[in-house]
Amino acid sequence: MILSKWLQFIKPNFKFYQDGFFEFPFLANTPELMIEATIKTPGSKHDPKEQIVYRNNPFIKGTFRYRKIEDGCWLTITKLQFKQNTLIKTVYDKDIPSEHHTLTFTLYESQVKLQNKFIDNMPFHNKFWGFKKPGTEVGAYFYKGSKCEFYIYHFSPDWIKRNIPLDKLTPDLPFKKFLNSDKGFISYQDIVLNAEELSHEIEDTFKNYNTNILSETLLKSQTLSLVSTFFKNAFADLRKQNFEAKDGVDYKKIANCERLISTNLAEPFIGIEAVAKKLNLSPSKLKTDFKLVYGTSILRYNIDKKMQFAMQLLLNTDMQIKHIAQEVGYESPSKFSATFKKKFDKLPSEVRPDYSLN
Repeated sequence: MILSKWLQFIKPNFKFYQDGFFEFPFLANTPELMIEATIKTPGSKHDPKEQIVYRNNPFIKGTFRYRKIEDGCWLTITKLQFKQNTLIKTVYDKDIPSEHHTLTFTLYESQVKLQNKFIDNMPFHNKFWGFKKPGTEVGAYFYKGSKCEFYIYHFSPDWIKRNIPLDKLTPDLPFKKFLNSDKGFISYQDIVLNAEELSHEIEDTFKNYNTNILSETLLKSQTLSLVSTFFKNAFADLRKQNFEAKDGVDYKKIANCERLISTNLAEPFIGIEAVAKKLNLSPSKLKTDFKLVYGTSILRYNIDKKMQFAMQLLLNTDMQIKHIAQEVGYESPSKFSATFKKKFDKLPSEVRPDYSLN
């Protein structure tokens, strides 16, 4: 696609500012088109030998790396710092075939405002996986100052058929039910042990690709190992959901719901009805769609994120445990400790001894 056609296509999808966020679409029909569009985006500088695009404009700064792993499989690695509140969303040109599935591992760091007198805010490190069917439009919200890494694996139908036997899954598996439904996106939390470390190893292979004669072989083995581990664990996930619901999912609104949760961890949860009103959805629709996408209820997701944030406060500050409990919305340190133990199978005092619970 030439630049003029790309700009002509993007223009009607581009909403410069809406609901406090700058909205930026990117073409996602094929990995090649996504790469070409990124290279031609204003403010980008391309190094074709290293297969990297340096990006710097009034809204984002970072790098975009890309590699063809083998026929039918591409990997793009994007690392960004957001200069403004930004919504990134996929869009598709209906005149171009869209056959690729994508698997995305996302790492992002956002700032959570604390009540502590000595610490104004703390970074919260979040991670999740998302599997997307061809042609599914999704969106993700990022606040100014957020730092994000996106590892996106692009699979053609032939590659999936050769490497991931989706056709052999039994019909009663939730993942198979998802594949057979009209739902286009599903998400998982921490489903691959050491995914962050393994992804950074793959990034190192990208960086050293032209200096290591084994880079091509190494990259293929690293990619297949990580991807196959994801699918193995996703197939074993037994979430109970009704993928046959007729109504479509507004993935951008569900992403906005997740943002409202993960950026307000130090505040009491405002309630499903209040969130639904903000998103202009009915509470029942919000609860159903959120569970379809994230595999858990909104209330459970909120608790899990609060406990993950509490763990980060335990490991990275010297705050007393009773104060950490208050920071994640628990007036009772004992109730906080019980919830923490249920999540991590250990008490906060076992993570970092602190006897100031009372």
